[in-house]
Amino acid sequence: MTTHELRRAAWTAEPHPVSAPESELLLRRYVTELIVRYYGRPTDDREIDEVLALEPSHDLTRPTGEFLVARRDGLPSGCVGLRVLDAATVELTRMFVVPEARRQGGADVLVTAAEGVARDTFGAAAIRLDTRTDLVEARALYIKHGFAEIAPYNDSVYAGHWFEKKLL
Repeated sequence: MTTHELRRAAWTAEPHPVSAPESELLLRRYVTELIVRYYGRPTDDREIDEVLALEPSHDLTRPTGEFLVARRDGLPSGCVGLRVLDAATVELTRMFVVPEARRQGGADVLVTAAEGVARDTFGAAAIRLDTRTDLVEARALYIKHGFAEIAPYNDSVYAGHWFEKKLL
């Protein structure tokens, strides 16, 4: 086994209730990082709560979506959400790996698992996402996984890039 395969073998990614404490903690960490990177300043619980209320994740449950938690050696270390956009398309959202577990294969496992759920659970022919311009690592990850940049499909004020991958 290569080093990359060994790193990946330590990871699992499976559907998990978005309302579960582990999921909520991962989402809070995700929002914290987005705020800190975007604004270049610290945040607090009040601001995190406001963002979570403005951009809720409660629809990341069947039949409107799914939420996956990644575990590395059994510890919750990442997450990704899928949101049904229409009968043929799902959106990848809330992609996050905790900083202490990055560069160990978790993001690859999450994207691959999300693609499988999109195709096998929702029958999606395509998966889309938007991301910010400053998230260069995310853009590189999506390109590596075969996503291509497309015209905007939503009006997110934070998005600077939109991607799509055909699944079928």
